[in-house]
Amino acid sequence: MSIIVLGTVALDTVKTPFGTRRHMLGGSAVHFAMSARLFTPVNLVAIVGRDFPQKYIDFLRKKGIVLTSLVKVDGKTFKWEGEYRGDLNSALTLNTELGVLSAFRPYISEEQRDIKYIFLANVDPEIQMHLLKRMRSPAFVGLDSMNYWIKNKRPALLKLFKRVNIYVANDQEARALSGEHNLIKAARRLHSLGPEMILIKKGEHGVLFYSSRLIFSLPAFPTDKVIDPTGAGDTFAGGFMGYLARAKKINELNIKKAIVYGTIAASFNVEGFGLNRTARLCVKDLEQRIAKFRKHILF
Repeated sequence: MSIIVLGTVALDTVKTPFGTRRHMLGGSAVHFAMSARLFTPVNLVAIVGRDFPQKYIDFLRKKGIVLTSLVKVDGKTFKWEGEYRGDLNSALTLNTELGVLSAFRPYISEEQRDIKYIFLANVDPEIQMHLLKRMRSPAFVGLDSMNYWIKNKRPALLKLFKRVNIYVANDQEARALSGEHNLIKAARRLHSLGPEMILIKKGEHGVLFYSSRLIFSLPAFPTDKVIDPTGAGDTFAGGFMGYLARAKKINELNIKKAIVYGTIAASFNVEGFGLNRTARLCVKDLEQRIAKFRKHILF
C-alpha cells in the first residue's frame, strides 16, 4: 500500500564534532521517504527552487521515490544550517532560508488523491491542511510538527488534530503543546485534543506510544557512533509508517513492530552525515540489527 508524504526537500549544511557538510540533500520529506521506501512505494510532495541540483532528483528517482508532486519553481530552495555540540541531542540552528517554501501550495495528481496512508511531515500546518483536504478517503494519517508552529500557528495545528490518526512529536514539542511536563500526562492531554494515537520521540532515550488501549515504551538502539542526528525523527516516522502501510492492518502487534522498525531505521540514520547510511539500507539490514536489539531489551 502506497504512502504519500508532504514535507520539505532541503539543502542542509551541518556541523558536528566529526566535520562539516554543505548543501547536502535533506528535509523532512526526504528523510521520511528514505526509510519508508524500504516497505512500500512513497509519493513525495514538496517544492524546490531552480538551484536544486539535478543529481539529487536523479538520486531520489533511483531510490524508487515517486516525484510526480515534487515541484521546481523559480527561486531558491529551502536551506537549513545547524550545528551539534556536546551530546549531539539537539541542533543549534545557525541559519534558515525559506526560499520557495514560503509560497508553497501542494500539488498532487488525481491518482494520488486516493492514496490511503498519508504523512504530514514538518511544514506549515496550513500547508498540511491544504494537502489533507485534497485527499479523498484517507485510511491512516500521521502528523508531525515543530516548536515554531506550536508557538506561532497553534490554532491551525489544533484543527489538524481533529483529522489525524497519530501525532508524532519529540519530548520538547509534546510538553510545549500539552503544557504538561510528565510525558504520560502530556500524551494523555494531546490524545484528548483529537488524535487516537500519540507517539513521543525521546532521542537517545527511545519512544513512548500512547492510546486509550495501549501504552508502550521502547528504548533506543544502543550505539556510540553518533555522527549526525539530522533527520533521525523523520527517519523513525518513515520506518514506522512504512511498516504499517505494508502490514495493511492497524493493531497492537503491528504498531509495536512498526515502532521497532522505526527505531532501528533511526539508529542507522545517526551513524553518518545526511543520507549516507539510510540511502544504502535494505530491510535485511534492519532485521539483522533488530535481532541484536532483542538481546538488549529482553531477559
